[in-house]
Amino acid sequence: MNIFPQNFPAELLNNWIILMLSAAVICFVVSEITCNYSQVDKLWSLMPIAYGWMSFASAPSPRMVIMALLITIWGLRLSYNFYRKGGYSIIPWKGEEDYRWKYLREQPALKGRLRFGIFNLLFISLYQNFLILLFSTPLFLAAANPSADLFMYDYIAALLMLGFIITETIADNQLFRFYREKQKGAGEAGIFTESVRKGFMTEGLWKYSRHPNFASEQAIWISFYLFGVSASGEWLNFSIAGPLLLVLLFIGSSMLTENISSSKYPDYETYKRSVPKFFPKIFR
Repeated sequence: MNIFPQNFPAELLNNWIILMLSAAVICFVVSEITCNYSQVDKLWSLMPIAYGWMSFASAPSPRMVIMALLITIWGLRLSYNFYRKGGYSIIPWKGEEDYRWKYLREQPALKGRLRFGIFNLLFISLYQNFLILLFSTPLFLAAANPSADLFMYDYIAALLMLGFIITETIADNQLFRFYREKQKGAGEAGIFTESVRKGFMTEGLWKYSRHPNFASEQAIWISFYLFGVSASGEWLNFSIAGPLLLVLLFIGSSMLTENISSSKYPDYETYKRSVPKFFPKIFR
């Protein structure tokens, strides 16, 4: 396996790094001033779009058009979902903060402005922005081979990405509907009455997976990796680091989410034992 392709677009990489580091610095400074640590969350769905069209401008090709368009569809949909949950505000640095950051701030190992500030710098602001760059790197392989023809793997990757974007959309819509019904109270009629009674989502896609939205997000970027396979002709190439690290991030994030849910809802442990974490069991 060659670490970098022969025609590796070094100038494009430099531009990506400048953008990534600028975003990381802005996220760190703004979050430290405002104590709202969801600044990277605001950019999670936007940075890959920027990387996609920067890559297209650097090395336009049919493959690059497909990749950039798919990233844009993914990003705009995810941005809308973040917006309707209150994540964006007219004042850019405001908006709802992810409840998990508040939970982590109260943990003994991270308690205190200095310790959490270091965590914010290294993990929240820097590492997460770097991870976004990493799982976007199949674009580099497409940029290194702009004249390469489209192959079967390109069409498979595109269909898989679209399928998982649709699945993630369904999951997010169901979860959003559940939270709205939960705000109204258990006495109100709704389609997720049983989930509202328990306090956490167990219906819809959540009957088959405890985190269908997380599973779809991971699958989207694993599918995106196939574009790099098609462009490079190598099943194993450097862009594999992005989806692998993304999977590890979601494993850790889901563990944190479930620890919080288990502490709040008595039935959650029973639910964990009966429903797979990410991907449904084909045979029960």
